[in-house]
Amino acid sequence: MSVNPDSPLFQPFQIGALALRNRIVMAPLTRSRSSDEGVPPDFAAAYYAQRATAGLIVSEATNISAQARGYAMTPGIWAEAQIASWQRVTRAVHARGGLNVLQLWHTGRISHPSLQPGGALPVAPSAIKPIGQAFTKEGMQDHVTPRALSTGEVEQIVEDYRHAATCAKEAGFDGVEIHSANNYLLEQFLRDSTNQRTDRYGGSLENRLRFPLEVARIVTEVWGGGDRVGIRISPATENPGKTPLTSDVMATYGTYLDELSTLKLAYVHVIEGETQQTRDHPADVDFLALRKRFSGAYIGNNDYTTELAEKALAEGRADAFSFGRDFIANPDLVERLRTGGPIAEAPKQYWYGGDTVGYSDWPAMDGQIRIAV
Repeated sequence: MSVNPDSPLFQPFQIGALALRNRIVMAPLTRSRSSDEGVPPDFAAAYYAQRATAGLIVSEATNISAQARGYAMTPGIWAEAQIASWQRVTRAVHARGGLNVLQLWHTGRISHPSLQPGGALPVAPSAIKPIGQAFTKEGMQDHVTPRALSTGEVEQIVEDYRHAATCAKEAGFDGVEIHSANNYLLEQFLRDSTNQRTDRYGGSLENRLRFPLEVARIVTEVWGGGDRVGIRISPATENPGKTPLTSDVMATYGTYLDELSTLKLAYVHVIEGETQQTRDHPADVDFLALRKRFSGAYIGNNDYTTELAEKALAEGRADAFSFGRDFIANPDLVERLRTGGPIAEAPKQYWYGGDTVGYSDWPAMDGQIRIAV
């Protein structure tokens, strides 16, 4: 692989208030190592610190409340024990000169009663059952028909986002990323395929945008402005849940980005194509046109290589690029990309669940594990 070590990919770049050492971003990676109480393990600090040479680390998706949980063994950011554990992570990353933001997550209908407080039904904008299965401690279980939220409950979830954003600040993160992608709760409100409400949060595009924008405003307020707040979107993916795309993708997401620009968010993080599967997407989804609708930085995601990233950068299609699975087995991924070094591949058995094995014990190119576990 031919790599230019002086490529702009490996030069400093400013995103909002965040001074990145390069344009390589570690994408959020669900690793399912947290306790049932949503507390990340002590060894998460080593895992994240090992990858701190990335220009920016986006944490694994982190539940804003107990109700938000849709997968077993995922972390939270609403309780003191969770904050204390995340503080160990942020201190370790900062000690290596890294930057990390916390991704705020509510899964909505992509959940299961066994993951909910008191075995309750998952919540959603409308009572429409997703296709597929939930990852629970009892194994994979079929999704169920969720319960539609009342208007007042939607307002309460906005407050949950406020609390979680405040907790992320207390935990020492450099900012937050609002998870508005992958057909989780915010995107469930955005899409007319999953939002069939008749109150002020459903129906027209303005109404369907209302809840996600209320969340963005409240999070921005907590952080004193948008220069440390990003958002992730996925206009072209139907997974999880086999969720049909919204009927007018460009109008929906273009208007969304117009409104988010008024908040002066630092960046938009865009899954280009079908998440974890392909960069292919419907012809009517124009990512360059969406990029032009947003005033902040654009982080491209989904099966990027250095060659593809350099081409996109030269063409003005993106400002930075996030890599996901490659960071699992390559803690020094940035150096491997910069020098054309070998990219190790982690067997899927290590992706979700377990302990330090296949998590924080991957060596750098010279065979050394840089941060002790």
